[in-house]
Amino acid sequence: MDNTAATASEAPFLNLHEYQSKALFAEFGVPVPQGRVAKTAAEAAEAAKALGGALWVVKAQVHAGGRGKAGGVKLARSVEEVREHAAGMLGTQLVTHQSGPDGLPVDTVYVEQGSDIERELYLSLLVDRGRERVVIMASAAGGMDIEAVAETSPEKILTVAIHPAVGLSDYQVRQLGFGLGLNGPQQAELRDLLGKLVELFERCDASLVEVNPLIVTKSGNVMALDAKINVEDNALFRQQRLEALRDPAQEDEQERAARAHDLNYVSLDGNIACMVNGAGLAMATMDLIQLHGGEPANFLDVGGGATAQRVTEAFKIILANPKVEAILVNIFGGIVRCDLIAEGIVGAVKEVGVRVPVVVRLEGTNVDQGRALLAGSGVDIVAATDLTDAAVKVIALSKQGQS
Repeated sequence: MDNTAATASEAPFLNLHEYQSKALFAEFGVPVPQGRVAKTAAEAAEAAKALGGALWVVKAQVHAGGRGKAGGVKLARSVEEVREHAAGMLGTQLVTHQSGPDGLPVDTVYVEQGSDIERELYLSLLVDRGRERVVIMASAAGGMDIEAVAETSPEKILTVAIHPAVGLSDYQVRQLGFGLGLNGPQQAELRDLLGKLVELFERCDASLVEVNPLIVTKSGNVMALDAKINVEDNALFRQQRLEALRDPAQEDEQERAARAHDLNYVSLDGNIACMVNGAGLAMATMDLIQLHGGEPANFLDVGGGATAQRVTEAFKIILANPKVEAILVNIFGGIVRCDLIAEGIVGAVKEVGVRVPVVVRLEGTNVDQGRALLAGSGVDIVAATDLTDAAVKVIALSKQGQS
């Protein structure tokens, strides 16, 4: 019962909770078990009573996979047991293999009716940017980390690509149905379910829709036992209803601050902070730091039109990370001039009060004027002649901070 997609801090998307995803599934006609949200143990017990039955599942609502193995998914055979499980989860930090060492706060649980499971399958829809298609992935090895299945038994993963002009074809559904070992009536249910998921994917501007597991019940029906939806950030201007579902408590604090200033920031585990203009250049900068033995502390793209204010805010966000022991600023002056960026860097360092070494590499329009401004600023900034020189210098300075 583990979601296997990346957490919110690892990619530019809006991550929905399971209960929110299942509400969307139900809205589009995708079969899901009945469930209710609870924020207290008493509410969880009331939810179980309202749902009825003799078996319930209590699920911690966090933006990370691996909940089951971490104690975030528990079966209950009495209302009192539902209450106990909810009380044990709420107010805690759930640590999974996807959450990071600090875990994620459990502020909500989802109480769901138990299901009679005959088989567990895997199903997901995602964007394959290489093929420029929405792709459906499926596997008979449901309920497991799909990454582990891909590594150990790649032949168990079925993939079909949807042509944007044709849509999902019947032969593709049959291919998936036969591959999953479904009988005739179950394949008809799969066809209906996939059609609704494709519609949801397109209308909600999703980047991922994952069902792990998709189950076949003992009565022979196909049902989504879990649900995960990621919505493409760049489409949120037309998905304001979904944007309102964002849970800030599940997101990295620095990433939230960066988003408020239109900065693209992702936290990492290293000690060398990076500030770069351009996503490709940022990736290359991180790679070079890694190549020379350093560890990047973040991905940070201040954008092609970087301004002094943006640079200042970027420094504040970077320095909020206590692990940072050195900063590498790598700016290519194309749209924006290097001398203006240099003024912004100097002003930001003075305003923020940077206490760790700063290495700056400038290249592009007015680079000589920019370098002269940095050299004459009176601020303790180390200039670099090229990107390799910058990486070597910042790594050396970060190690000095450790000694």
